[in-house]
Amino acid sequence: MLLPRPSPALDCKAYVILTLLISLPGRIIGGSEVKPHSRPYMAYLSTEKSRCGGFLIRPDAVLSAAHCGLPRRNVTVTVTLGAHNIKMWEPSQQTFHVHHWVIHPKYSEDTSENDIMLLKPKARLTKEVSCISLSSDNERVKPGTKCKVTGWGRTSIAGSVSSVLREVDLEVCAVTCLTPPTAFTSQGDSGGPLVCNGKAHGIVSYRQQNSIFPEVFTRVSNFVPWIHKELRKFALQDLPDSPSSD
Repeated sequence: MLLPRPSPALDCKAYVILTLLISLPGRIIGGSEVKPHSRPYMAYLSTEKSRCGGFLIRPDAVLSAAHCGLPRRNVTVTVTLGAHNIKMWEPSQQTFHVHHWVIHPKYSEDTSENDIMLLKPKARLTKEVSCISLSSDNERVKPGTKCKVTGWGRTSIAGSVSSVLREVDLEVCAVTCLTPPTAFTSQGDSGGPLVCNGKAHGIVSYRQQNSIFPEVFTRVSNFVPWIHKELRKFALQDLPDSPSSD
């Protein structure tokens, strides 16, 4: 999915914009297949026109990116948990047709700012389906931190999406605020977590067009107050029957 150039006024505090050093052969496009069900927090999101990643943070809450084509109304999102191969049925899989989600009220389709969204499944926690912790408010990723990005994205720039969950190990060698790219694409990894020290620190937001690396991640810690507020609404089932940015 091709998105327009973000505004030069992009608030970099809301993003983890990384120069990445690959610490094993491969790349985020491609990477290596993970041991089946070793990332039990991963979620696969699909509609008729889009596919993205996400991650379970509570039995009734999946975090993902807002740009995954979900702001449209009258769309049902299929959320699959406990999956390794998303093209075949597995006994561990739990599938939900989700009608309840909330997008950050300041999300911009034009600039991709505040690229974050919460969906409401009703998961049953198992060995293959469990939650991941979020980075705390104002927690930052430091240079030298070892991180991972996992997803079912493309295996090459021009190739097809992967049917099995793949991952690349990353070492953060710099955290910088860069001039946003002219255009960027969603390769299927969008919405998945940037995991550092066992916590979700970022959400895959976008990459430069034809780049092999996802370079910009929504900074989770910047949105912790908003996430907690929306989770309280989830607990009260105070959500509308269609997508909302309230």
